[in-house]
Amino acid sequence: MSALTRLKHLLFGKPIHSKRAQHERLIIVFALAVFASDALSSSAYATEEILHKLQDLAIGGGAWALGYLLPITFGLIGLLWIVIFSYYQTIQAYPTGGGSYRVSSQNLGRIWGLIAAGALLIGYVLTVAVSVSAGASAIVSMLPQTQPYAALMASAAVAVITFFNLRGAKESGAVFAVPTYTYVVLVLALIAWGAFSVMTGGSITPVVESHTLADGIKPLGTLALAFFLFKAFAAGCTALTGTEALADGVLAFEAPEHKNACKTLVWMGVILMFLVVGISWAATAFGITAMNGGGHGAGGEGYMTVLAQIAAAIFGSATHPGFYIVQVATALILVLAANTGFADFPRLSMFVARDGFLPRQLTSVGDRLVFQNGIITLAVLSIALIIGFNADPHLLIPMYAVGVFLSFTLSQLGMVFWFRKNKPGTWKAYVSLLGAIVCGFVTLLLLFTRFTEGAWIAIAALIIIVMIFFGIKRHYNWLDDQLDVKEGDGVKKAETTVLLLVPRLHKGILQAVTYSKALTDDVRALHVTLDKKSVKAVKEDWQKFGDDIPLVILESPYRSLVKPIIDYVDETLREHEGKEHMVTVIVPQAVPKNWLQGFLDSNAAFYLKLALKSKRNVVIANVRYFL
Repeated sequence: MSALTRLKHLLFGKPIHSKRAQHERLIIVFALAVFASDALSSSAYATEEILHKLQDLAIGGGAWALGYLLPITFGLIGLLWIVIFSYYQTIQAYPTGGGSYRVSSQNLGRIWGLIAAGALLIGYVLTVAVSVSAGASAIVSMLPQTQPYAALMASAAVAVITFFNLRGAKESGAVFAVPTYTYVVLVLALIAWGAFSVMTGGSITPVVESHTLADGIKPLGTLALAFFLFKAFAAGCTALTGTEALADGVLAFEAPEHKNACKTLVWMGVILMFLVVGISWAATAFGITAMNGGGHGAGGEGYMTVLAQIAAAIFGSATHPGFYIVQVATALILVLAANTGFADFPRLSMFVARDGFLPRQLTSVGDRLVFQNGIITLAVLSIALIIGFNADPHLLIPMYAVGVFLSFTLSQLGMVFWFRKNKPGTWKAYVSLLGAIVCGFVTLLLLFTRFTEGAWIAIAALIIIVMIFFGIKRHYNWLDDQLDVKEGDGVKKAETTVLLLVPRLHKGILQAVTYSKALTDDVRALHVTLDKKSVKAVKEDWQKFGDDIPLVILESPYRSLVKPIIDYVDETLREHEGKEHMVTVIVPQAVPKNWLQGFLDSNAAFYLKLALKSKRNVVIANVRYFL
């Protein structure tokens, strides 16, 4: 076992046998933490996103505008249950997973399936970027002096989550369960405490005074009011992101997979409903508003999220130990919510790659029974986004929801056609149709209201990724055509000329001579000389031990070892032009006792392979000798 392999096993654990795959499946308790953490964590910023838009209205229409927060929240909850019901049906119809991609591909057509897949893949990358960036916001709310390091903290968080996911699904589920349930319990307890205080006549005052509202200004007209309310509703739709994750990861559940996935989906909806409604109620009851600037990029020192302000108001100050506990729990679930992306991006990539629209490497299962190539790809893309947008969630969120709701729309529309084909006349098809109409409306609403805020970037990225899908598919179709055995193809007889590289005579060369002569009688030894004085000694040694193989001396006036060999290979190919003839270049290679000694040895084969890779009928072979 190499030192690199031992290090890999130390970091990520020993390989898991394929027979153990069933034991790596997730029970509901762990699956909720892995697949629902994104949806649950969105409760930490969904209310804030609504408030930002309502405050735009309040500046022009008065503080009364904040009274729309709860009605908008209840509207979101209604939409949430429509989406959950649709995905409940999707899981039952497609118990092997695949979610929106498979539903859309099989019922609407391949192009719509690829659009859904592209939208979700973009959504999963943004899930990671938004979640860890929002987690960094929670830390900045608690420790304002960390604001300049937000992007660094978020990138480090992605690296940690990547590490645990590479160790295996079950292990990551156990690690992430505690922070997820801690956040849920703390926030629900915080809301219950606040509700009890209000009912018993207690006074809860915000610790941060808002200067964004104006009272007594004439209300806006009906159309202007509707526009602002729709905009606020669209902003709050971020609370629904992540609800599709369970439909994509059904096969990660313990048997019976689809039943456990459905139960987890319902539990997620119930918990998310109480969290979002509770936070919106607390913000309304305590007069909490979103602070100007929002993210790290503009918020500056003293910035606090809405949830942080609620905690500070209930505990009486932003220095109370309870405040810090809530902030740490919020930061942890926001960071770990990125795990939803890590759970689903690799699986969805596998489905798309299996159909030939993404690189086939994404279908490979690593020795820890995870799609490690997909995990690493997601980590790289999300870190690039975090750095590019300075870990500011308010810059990333407008790009986030558009793709997600587009996939919602296609999935539910696909289920309408599935019911028509498989269960005609059922009332469930009408629920899916209603969901498709509502989600389609929300998609257009998000595009219209948030286009200039960044939604256009998501659309542009979607167009590009769909083009990439078709480009990869064309390549694989061309490759299959090239490799297909056709009429008239067959095994042809060919001869080979062996060119044995001889830097100097030693025991490794003698082993290479033995191998060369076993291949063919046409063997030539090549020696590239950089110093004419050494040629005599090489010739004398070769006469004693070269076994009658001719030695060709190649001079290199420009001190290149590769160029003279390339020229001689071309000359040898020309000698046999028009014939089925191969040229085999044999490079003796020393294998050191340990990897440190390997830095002291040169490997000419590497550079030769680069130089000869485009030449037909040329093979590079290493004959290794162990030191």
